[in-house]
Amino acid sequence: MGESLLVSSRFIDRVKVYLKAGDGGRGCVAFRREKYVPFGGPAGGDGGDGGDIIFRVDPGLNTLLDFKYHPHLKAQNGRPGEGDKRAGKRGEDLIVRVPPGTVVRDLDTGEIIADLVAENQEAIIAKGGKGGRGNAHFATSVDRAPRKYEEGTPGQERRVELELKSIADVGLVGFPNAGKSTLLRAISNATPEVAPYPFTTLTPHLGTVEHGDFKFVVADIPGLIRGASEGKGLGHEFLRHIERTFILLYVVDIHGFEGDALGDFVDVRNEVLSYSESMKKKASLVAINKIDLAEPEKVNEVKEALEDISGTLVFPISAEKKIGLGELIQGLARILTDKKKDF
Repeated sequence: MGESLLVSSRFIDRVKVYLKAGDGGRGCVAFRREKYVPFGGPAGGDGGDGGDIIFRVDPGLNTLLDFKYHPHLKAQNGRPGEGDKRAGKRGEDLIVRVPPGTVVRDLDTGEIIADLVAENQEAIIAKGGKGGRGNAHFATSVDRAPRKYEEGTPGQERRVELELKSIADVGLVGFPNAGKSTLLRAISNATPEVAPYPFTTLTPHLGTVEHGDFKFVVADIPGLIRGASEGKGLGHEFLRHIERTFILLYVVDIHGFEGDALGDFVDVRNEVLSYSESMKKKASLVAINKIDLAEPEKVNEVKEALEDISGTLVFPISAEKKIGLGELIQGLARILTDKKKDF
């Protein structure tokens, strides 16, 4: 099984989690033993701050599955202050590992707290409370032996939603049964389920493609339907996974999902471009799949028509028979090399 594969049965890309940062420790009331000083003088130390909850990107993860089993996370409380003005120990931060592409949203406000992409990128998601001051802070000329102190402040509590958006160089998009999963298997190390019926793929799969010394990641996005950009079917669930790709590779069955290859391309492209403004800025290519099942004249006719409609390069291929894949990979690698120079 390819190292980049997201296994469907365990792929979890949206979870809700309760977070509780550590409370600050209580300040201390204590006195020194000192001659001629009432009660020896105040010597209570401050409480320690509570621990933060910090999310850190771990590129070795590709699912939010762990949060399904651990939906409540709590950082350590700060320790109370001690005598001799000794501060309490700070609570330990809770470091939570998340996959690249994790978006953290506050469930109560809808605010996006963090968008975690880069390896080892960190964000404090819940802030620990401040430790309370000990009585050493409250001595005055009138009250030289105060018994006043502060409780620590509570750590931040948050209900958040984690959403995982796949990060890949190339996103394969097309109607169901266009052959995207077969193409991913043919050009990469991934092994997604393949079957001759629509909606085999219900979760994204990732595969690594090698072109000489250059490697890039391709995501097989589940098949779209008309109206996906408006949320029909699982449209929004599928489309959000290609927001982070550099290139959109439209995969079109030469015979069409419903007998119209050109209409399929136009409809899929409209769904993608209608989803968000960012999609309109992406580079794109088109692959006409299953050319082994069509006459050469038909292939040329569809290719020319798609070039006119798309305004981009069109590659006739057969993922099943591995025809034309070398030229397609070269085209993708060439665009990615240029894109990543400016990234």
